[in-house]
Parts: sequence; C-alpha cells; structure tokens
Amino acid sequence: MFNKKTVRDIDVKGKRVLVRVDFNVPIKDGKVSDDTRIRAAMPTINYLLEQGASVILFSHLGRPKGGPDPKYSMKPVADYLSGMVKAPVKFSEEAAGPKAKEAAQNLKPGEILVLENTRFYEGETKNDPDLSAQFAELADVFVMDAFGSAHRAHASTEGVARILPAAAGFLMEKEIRYLGQAITDPERPFVAILGGAKISDKIGVIRNLLAKADSILIGGAMANTFFKAQGYPTADSLVEDDVLDLARELLKEGGSKIRLPVDVVIAPNAEEGAETKVMPVGPIPDGWKILDIGPESVENFGKVIKGAKTVVWNGPMGLFEVKQFAEGTFGVARVIAESDATSIVGGGDSAAAIQQSGLADKITHISTGGGASLEMLEGIVLPGVAVLQDK
Repeated sequence: MFNKKTVRDIDVKGKRVLVRVDFNVPIKDGKVSDDTRIRAAMPTINYLLEQGASVILFSHLGRPKGGPDPKYSMKPVADYLSGMVKAPVKFSEEAAGPKAKEAAQNLKPGEILVLENTRFYEGETKNDPDLSAQFAELADVFVMDAFGSAHRAHASTEGVARILPAAAGFLMEKEIRYLGQAITDPERPFVAILGGAKISDKIGVIRNLLAKADSILIGGAMANTFFKAQGYPTADSLVEDDVLDLARELLKEGGSKIRLPVDVVIAPNAEEGAETKVMPVGPIPDGWKILDIGPESVENFGKVIKGAKTVVWNGPMGLFEVKQFAEGTFGVARVIAESDATSIVGGGDSAAAIQQSGLADKITHISTGGGASLEMLEGIVLPGVAVLQDK
C-alpha cells in the first residue's frame, strides 16, 4: 500500500539529514505545554541518531505575520527536546542563510540541530524555489515526517523534496498506511463517523465516503443542517443555510447509508451551567439551540460501531469543550474504544476529544493532522507525499 521510500530505504550513516517535523506545538509562558507532536516524531529522530546521521530538524510554528516574531520562535521547542534525547541539541536562529549553513556544516553525527521557524521566511508558504534551495544546501538527504503539513505545498515540505533525495519518516508512513488503507481497502463493515461544525468543510469527504463506507454516522452541528434540510425548524442552532440544497442531495444520494441522530441535547446558551433538555429530533423550541447528540443516538450509533471492522472518526458530536455537551462525543469514544475494529481518529478536535476522554490508548491510530487527514479521507493525493521518492 505504501509505495514511497522510507528512512529504512536510504543509507544515512555519516550524512546530514534534514527532517521536516510537525513541531507546531502550543507554547505557554515560553514553555511547551503539550508535547504530543514532539513525541510522535521521536521514532524517526532516534532511528537517524542510531544510524549515525547528524539530524537537522525544521518546522513551522503558529502563524507569524511575514517575518521573525519571538513569540513564535522554535527555541523553547529546542530546549524541550534536549530534555527528551541523550544527544546534544543545538539551535540556529536562522532556518536558511549563512548562519544556518555554518551550524549545519559544524554538526557531528549523533547531534541534533533545530532550525528557527520556517514561516519567518516569506517564501515558505509560497513554495519559493530559492528558499527551497537554501534549505536543501543544509543537508544530503531530506526526510518528510510532518504529516500535519503534508497537504500544503510549502518550501519546507514539497519544494525541498524536489531537490534532495526524499523519503518518508516513520510517522508519515504510519499515517498514510492507516488512513490510506481505510480509504482504499478497508476491512468491512467500514463505518465513518463525521462531526464538527460544517458540512461545507467536508462535502468532498462525505461524497468520497458515500462510495467507500458501509455506514456514515453524522453528529455535531453538521447534523443541524441536515435536520433543517429535512424541514425541521432548528431555532438558534448553528446551521449552514447556504448548503441546505446540497444537504438534501447528500441525503438522497446516501439513502440508508447516512444515519442522523434521533435525539439531541438542547440549551438556551452554550455556557457551563446552562439549563439543558434532551428531546427527540423535531422542531426545536424558539430561543434554544442543539449542542450535542442525545443518549438514544449514542446507543444507535453504538450498535453500528460494535458491528464494524474499520472505524474512521473525524469531528466531535457536540460542543465537547463544555461539560454538559460532551457526553455525545465521549459516549461515541467509549464505544469505539470497546469495539474490536481498527479505529482511526482524524486530527484536530477529534484527537483532543479522545485525549480528554482518557481512551487514547485504546484507539488503533490517532492522526496528528487535521487538514491532512481530511484531504486523505477525501481521496486527495497530498503534495508532501506525492513528491517523495518511490520505492
């Protein structure tokens, strides 16, 4: 299934290896507050060190506006990493240019160099060939391990891979194996669970999954738009009025494959402590809004999930950040965790919900990329993958 070269397929001994990692991590008070993405890259980093390579890591962090901004510096990430590895970790305040080049040339096998934020350079998001060439000058080999950035053709993801011999890291390989397998050759029954706010973000995904999945379970505010498309008044609920026709079309195309909630949790507002009611799906009373799926829906979805062999979940079932509206999401998470299926959770909010539910260790694979995993589910070939060398 995975036909690209990985780090195992290239000789890295004594070579400088430039690794695009996804170290776009939250920083609070100048310190890394969640290291999930750093831990995800460790197998690749450790392997390269063991093989006698000198390892140069680079990544974007946040969205700095057109130039260096100390708030988005990679320095705290380099400091954090040095506490996780036995190898010496150095930091370059440039990602390209003479200082970065000198730091790269002085790097010895078994050492790590972390470069400054790639987005401090305007050419990064424009995939500027000059910037790609400057990145490429730093190393002998390029390894792409930033699945979360693979859907963007940037200088540090796609551009540099056109110049240096390029292979996938272990995280990248794992992501594409699981997500790719689910889409092209899933063990059946294959159940997809889609939530989150907008249908418009996931039209391509729904269409692609209608052709591939045996059942599609829909929750989150997306479901509200389907309810309204079926003619139910939705009061103050979040609805995308401009895609109601499309929602009707999808329901018609999907037939019995698409399953919607049968009951919902409503409240006058989305605040902690708000009054809530559970009601069957139907006209929502004025002044109220739908904020979660109800217990009967969780039970119905649960029956479908229990019979599945492959489950892909992307998007929460309700406003899980507020306790009263988290039960739908956590209920579905529990059923998936207890099932025997191969379970794959798309990045972003779904990954956060699984971490919060405490069930992360019972999920087969939690994706590190929100946008990238959605594009894969849509059947799009990611530019950061396409450019890697074939086996």
